[in-house]
Amino acid sequence: METVTINHTGYHIKRGKIRGITPLTAMEKMFEIELPGGDALDHDPGQFVEVSLFGVGEAPISICSSPTRRDNFELTVRAAGRLTEALHQLQVGDEVGIRGPFGVGFPIVPLEGNDILLIAGGLGIAPLRSLINFVIDNRRDFGKVDILLGCRDPQSMLFCEELAYWEERIDINFCCSVDRAAPDWAGNIGVITSLIPGVTLDPLKTFSVVCGPPVMYRFVVDELLQKGIPEKQIYLSLERHMKCGLGKCGHCQIHDVYCCQDGPVFSYDVVKQIKGAI
Repeated sequence: METVTINHTGYHIKRGKIRGITPLTAMEKMFEIELPGGDALDHDPGQFVEVSLFGVGEAPISICSSPTRRDNFELTVRAAGRLTEALHQLQVGDEVGIRGPFGVGFPIVPLEGNDILLIAGGLGIAPLRSLINFVIDNRRDFGKVDILLGCRDPQSMLFCEELAYWEERIDINFCCSVDRAAPDWAGNIGVITSLIPGVTLDPLKTFSVVCGPPVMYRFVVDELLQKGIPEKQIYLSLERHMKCGLGKCGHCQIHDVYCCQDGPVFSYDVVKQIKGAI
């Protein structure tokens, strides 16, 4: 009888220790996690891990730090359910379970040598931050870089100090828009698609990466196609569909596609053929 070897790597839970907690908004915190022995998390920008608390549960959370900054890794968590609310109660020194990383991340190799248009809506800036910092740390490998961010209001904006840093850099074009402005807001007001027409780009050498609420994807893609960017050069992250990370529970299944294994990042020419994906 043939011997079958089963890889159980995806089931293995590592004990991660919280080394830092940074409040970002009233709803979000960023956790810096250290793995046993100081091991680095070998991940690509756009991948996610499964985070667990004994007696509470487990949830997929996108990695928001770049693999180029390898000591520890970072997760941005919105308190929106039983597990995430429990995570918000933890302190520095507490431990969490970590499985992964999982999924297909952002396409680094195709992006190299090309111009990049990065578009984030709301919490979508968290996984996209991993790619943004990767690009910054390898800036010579990429062409023109535009970053567009849309938020509900200024109070819900994440990574404010980093946003200011991106805006100050002369080798990055950063623009932000809010749906509802505060009295002291001096920036753009409107949905994120209002920023796209103002971007100057060469469509044949521009790759766009989009991450945010699924409701915004159709409108953003329409604007990008009007700009002339080919469908195969538009990438979307469908990370909100994930659950187990292993393609076993079927929670992220869309027809014959498992977002946690085949994605979460897909090119638009693939996504448009998956009915119900966006």
